Amino acid sequence: MHPFAYQRASSEQAAVEAGNPGPGVRRPPTEAAAQFVAGGTNMSDYMRLNVTRPDVLIDINELSPSAYGHIEADSAGLRIGGLVRMAEAEDHPVIRSDYPVIHDTLKLAATRQIRNMASLGGNVLQRTRCEYFREASFPCNKRQPGSGCSALDGFNRRHAVLGVSDACIATYPGDFAQALIALDARVEIMGPQRRRTIAFSELHRQPGDTPNVETGLAPGELITGYVVPAGPHTRRSRYVKTRDRESYQFALASAAIALDLDGATVKDVRIALGGVATVPWRAHEAEQLLVGQTLDETLARRAADAAFAQARTREHNGYKVPIGKETLVRALLETQAMDV
Repeated sequence: MHPFAYQRASSEQAAVEAGNPGPGVRRPPTEAAAQFVAGGTNMSDYMRLNVTRPDVLIDINELSPSAYGHIEADSAGLRIGGLVRMAEAEDHPVIRSDYPVIHDTLKLAATRQIRNMASLGGNVLQRTRCEYFREASFPCNKRQPGSGCSALDGFNRRHAVLGVSDACIATYPGDFAQALIALDARVEIMGPQRRRTIAFSELHRQPGDTPNVETGLAPGELITGYVVPAGPHTRRSRYVKTRDRESYQFALASAAIALDLDGATVKDVRIALGGVATVPWRAHEAEQLLVGQTLDETLARRAADAAFAQARTREHNGYKVPIGKETLVRALLETQAMDV
């Protein structure tokens, strides 16, 4: 493991200043000299593998509880602080009743022990579980730009079929992000120069020619929280996750659905797909096909075909298209059947 220093930040300003060491610090383009840590459940894995090699870890657990550690709920929606633990949000009564898709993505993500530790600010920034990224002896454009993507012609059963490029087909592994992108959440960000708020859909970057650039966060920027707007679709929402085994495995395919119905007619629908894409994936084509129509299995299957129309498969991951479609059909019909 690469040697590192440990700092404990007592304020936002101290944290972002420590996280942005300035232009004099030279690092490879895939590495940050300083990185924030809260639960550390993902960071510690990659440090042990020598994939992530920060010079400084900045512990942010002592930052303002009122800004970072609380969940606020009112008629306008939710605000979830970046230091809220997965288990806290999962157990929150308003999330359980009014935003069940958020509850589902958290409950199905990991063991309770990990959910007690992992922060929601760090959760959406977890990095891919691509075997070739995790094993530093293989060429990987995420780790070393221009070195090549070993997964393209390697064993790629778990890799993405949507949002891929000739430089990277690594899958985004998280669950919670699918709920956030489906519910049109916004991300609050604190940086060395300013605060800003962006749509959650703008946070992650598709690989394109620069798979090493995974998010739109600048050095020293820190996620302070998420804002999820209320709406008639949030109560009728569900997350369905298909995996190799039920015991806390990453998704082979998943679907987050939020649905507003007038009888059997779709007034509004939000669809996010996980396990099949390089980033949290919003299926806009499927949504457009459903709105104004009577939802039944035939229509759900047409929507699933639309969602995967642009899929690009490799030797071992072609099964993700049919399994992704079946997961989406099941999610739509189960969400329709919810008693709300």
